[in-house]
Amino acid sequence: MGISSTQGVLSAEGTSFIGRRREVSRARRLLSRNRLVTLTGSGGVGKTRLALRVAERVRRSFPDGVWVVDLAQLSDGDLLAQTVEGVLDVRDVSARPALDVLRDYLSQMRLLLVLDNCEHLLQECAELASHLLRAAPGLRVLATSRQSLGVKGEVLMEVSGLPVPDPDSTLLPQALARAEAVRLFTDRAAAVRAGFKLGADGTRTVTRICHHLEGMPLAIELAAAQMRALTVEELWDGLEDRFALLAGGPDASPPRHRTLRATIDWSHDLCSAQERLLWSRLSVFSGSFDLEAAEQVCATDGIHSAEVVELVAGLVDKSILLSAGECGPARRYRMLETLRQYGQEQLTAGGGEDTLRKRHRDWYQHLAERSEEECIGSDQVGWLTRMHAEHSNLRAALEYSLSRPGQARAALAMAGDLWTFFFAAGVFTEARHWLDQVLALESQDSPQRAKALWVLGWFAAEQGDTTHALQVLADAREAAERVADRTAEAWAATCTAQAVFFHGDIERGIELHDHAMRLHQALGDPMGTAVSLIGLTYATSLHGDPGAAPLAEQLLAFSDKIQNPWVRSYALWILGVEISRQGHMQRATALLRESLQFQHVFGDRLATAYCFESLAWSAGEADDHEQAAQLLGTAQLFWRSVGASVSRYGHLLPRHNHCVTRARHALGETAYRAAFAQGEESSPDDAYSLTAQLSGPATPARH
Repeated sequence: MGISSTQGVLSAEGTSFIGRRREVSRARRLLSRNRLVTLTGSGGVGKTRLALRVAERVRRSFPDGVWVVDLAQLSDGDLLAQTVEGVLDVRDVSARPALDVLRDYLSQMRLLLVLDNCEHLLQECAELASHLLRAAPGLRVLATSRQSLGVKGEVLMEVSGLPVPDPDSTLLPQALARAEAVRLFTDRAAAVRAGFKLGADGTRTVTRICHHLEGMPLAIELAAAQMRALTVEELWDGLEDRFALLAGGPDASPPRHRTLRATIDWSHDLCSAQERLLWSRLSVFSGSFDLEAAEQVCATDGIHSAEVVELVAGLVDKSILLSAGECGPARRYRMLETLRQYGQEQLTAGGGEDTLRKRHRDWYQHLAERSEEECIGSDQVGWLTRMHAEHSNLRAALEYSLSRPGQARAALAMAGDLWTFFFAAGVFTEARHWLDQVLALESQDSPQRAKALWVLGWFAAEQGDTTHALQVLADAREAAERVADRTAEAWAATCTAQAVFFHGDIERGIELHDHAMRLHQALGDPMGTAVSLIGLTYATSLHGDPGAAPLAEQLLAFSDKIQNPWVRSYALWILGVEISRQGHMQRATALLRESLQFQHVFGDRLATAYCFESLAWSAGEADDHEQAAQLLGTAQLFWRSVGASVSRYGHLLPRHNHCVTRARHALGETAYRAAFAQGEESSPDDAYSLTAQLSGPATPARH
């Protein structure tokens, strides 16, 4: 996500930042004295760019980072806290309210949270900021919004257009050229026309253009983008006609809003008919999109799929579309929210909005189905990365299905198919949010409903809500039987085994996992077989059964057969625990280190916490108690990052407590606490690096 480091995440600025020195300095002063500063102003005035520049300048003051949350595409306020968790990389797997998890996570941190585009979620943003600021003394919030959040202690800073002198003044052209608005125009024009330079007359004309655009950065950039095909004089003539219409019109909106609207209207008129059509159709995307999605969704009446690439390039040239970086081999694009809303107005006016939204939903439903299939094999990481980039669009597709009569069945299918993404992304509460809604709307038996029920039961069990999970899974089994869906029956059995195991009945969990695995094997379902085998192997290990090691070897071999790195990571972890139990500490450490390498790629924080716990046990058994204490602290870092603690997983407590007791006795309380704190206070990246210092080479596992 743009500029990144272990200290936070900022979105990269795609173009140079011009001017705003006074505003940046003032915002920094306000932020140094106040905990909540909101940049206000009209759309297109540059609030986001200013906030990002301020955040970049102050990042050294926040040891726990600067984190930017773009809320423009979030329409469901119930998902606000989960969205912030996602940006902070909190993979919340608990059943607690997300806001409570955030409060605990941030309570001891010193960081800056940038909430961008708050105006459509004012109440939700106000409540979030208020709660977090009370709980986290080291937190500061920089918000951008078209109006105040209305929170006690909030300080407002209004953002205006860039300074631009009167073009009819006696200032020399050199002085006019130094004005911030003129500099912005010149910079953007040079980006679209090589060798662009202004003479004396051109400088005064550009000053006149910027003056009439009231220094609005978005309006100036849209105007400058036309310099690819126009002269400065032609540009002014075209805009002057627009301003004449503006002055004589009945519009009672604020002048700055009317100026921006007139500029966008003019930019729209300069597009070809097909570019205008594509602009309106692309407005159905939430966040960014790639060319394949644009072709699948927008290539219909009036636009052929082969024409989309050239039309997208034309909209990029006119600054309607911006590059949003790359995801795997595909380049992604986005629209500024003001331009997206304009395109949405055109789409609605043309009467094609519902058709395009359904095409959008159909494409992302197809993508969800494909992702579940592809996540079984070797390109699992690539697909999960792609789905993460599409998270906003997936939400928009689900929202469409939930808001339209007769579309609940499609929402059921999509929410069920997304289980691998929801699990890998660590958004268990969001998964349940969607599943609860779709199941409430669709009560008729179907394979889609049976699947949605077992997926819901899975996430309830993973969050420790086992009583509810067992009830839902009983419904899932009955629903699967009624529609004779053997695959759903097998998965319901797998999830029931997991719920029983989490409920503390390990022996019954072993029995049920073995039964479920045989059901999946009979169906030829590799992923179901793998998940059941993981559960069976882990439960057998915790039961102290010597058969756990051969099962772990079998699981490792099966992961290689289906080429699934996620399954391999779990096999390595469980095998490492078993080898440690047998006293072969060097190989155990190597196995656990290799597992962590996979977990780092996946970002599976829960499995990472398990791995560091297991490494601590291994170090303790090798009598390296200082390292054990440090690893326990590192495990605590990851437990906290998933909104949980080791105490929630009762099956881990006997070995955990044994390790803690031995380390405390060997080191003494003071030394133990110091080593534990060293591990707990490291960053996630540093924690992964720590494993390189552990004894035992990270060699490939034998099986």
